[in-house]
Amino acid sequence: MNDEATPDLPGAPADSLPPAARAELAGIAWEELPHVCTGRHGVPDTPDVLGALLAADPARRVRAVEALYRLLLHRERAFPATAPAALVVARLLDDPRTLAEDRWEGRAGRRPLRAELLNWLASFADLTRPEASPDIKDGVGTVRDPAARAVRPVLHDRIVVFCDADDPRVREAALAATALLLDVTGLVVAEEERRAILERIRALADDPFAEGQEEAIRRLAEQPEDTAAPGWFDRRREARTAPVRPTPRGPAPETPVAAPGSGAGHRGPWRIAREEERAEWTFTPYVGVGPLHFGMAPEEIADALGERPSPSRPGEDRQPRRVDFTGSGIRALFRDGRLGCVAVDALTGPR
Repeated sequence: MNDEATPDLPGAPADSLPPAARAELAGIAWEELPHVCTGRHGVPDTPDVLGALLAADPARRVRAVEALYRLLLHRERAFPATAPAALVVARLLDDPRTLAEDRWEGRAGRRPLRAELLNWLASFADLTRPEASPDIKDGVGTVRDPAARAVRPVLHDRIVVFCDADDPRVREAALAATALLLDVTGLVVAEEERRAILERIRALADDPFAEGQEEAIRRLAEQPEDTAAPGWFDRRREARTAPVRPTPRGPAPETPVAAPGSGAGHRGPWRIAREEERAEWTFTPYVGVGPLHFGMAPEEIADALGERPSPSRPGEDRQPRRVDFTGSGIRALFRDGRLGCVAVDALTGPR
């Protein structure tokens, strides 16, 4: 980005915004909240950028969205004006004008403005996660800025309603933003503490001479069935006292070697993809992995991966339970025709 060449958005009328967004905009002291280029000649102020998001001219809308990224999320950094701007952007989402479709910088094909605004909010949410990297300098407006984090619950409540949108592009963007706005850090810590306590209880229950063994057994029996169902402790006791029968073992399998005539990258009948061939995917809990989102139909997955699936098994043409995409090295598993699980090929699939 060239900071001095940010597109101008003169005369962006704030009165074109819906009443809720207009009230939000008017209640903020923008002169005290700079973006990356505030005060530079020809660079619009934050209210001008926000006022142009619903402009009738498609070119102005596109320039306004570009300015959101370039001025308020410059080089993956938030600024004092970013969090208040996010509150205004979230107020625009239910306006019918956000259904207008355009081509956006860095996106393939045409997408509705609503989906692109949700993508921008997801980027903001990603930068202000409580577990985000603390290495970023300039504490004001960055991931360590309390003001930036304070708006996250408000944004979550305004965005979550679009997770059931009819348009899959809007729905996927809303799911991604909602997931990034959830504070899972506390849940993870609590689960780790619970497991540590259970391990201590189990160790105590296994020691017949330990003080409090009966209490430990009782607490284990109160745990969910998968960890301490009735009979769990008895099964453990039987496992300790029953004689262990040796398991018959066959010869160790031979290490696969390249079969005569095999091409490069093959070991026996298996092809092993090179590192540079394998994509790097990110898993977002409850949302999806890489370009795939849970709930997708097989056709949507094929479009996202850019490849057609391998031929389905007999009887699965209408409602497949699994579909292989060998070019990407994954198997998609379905429930009621919607993606519920992604299995990755360890030799050729994404990392």
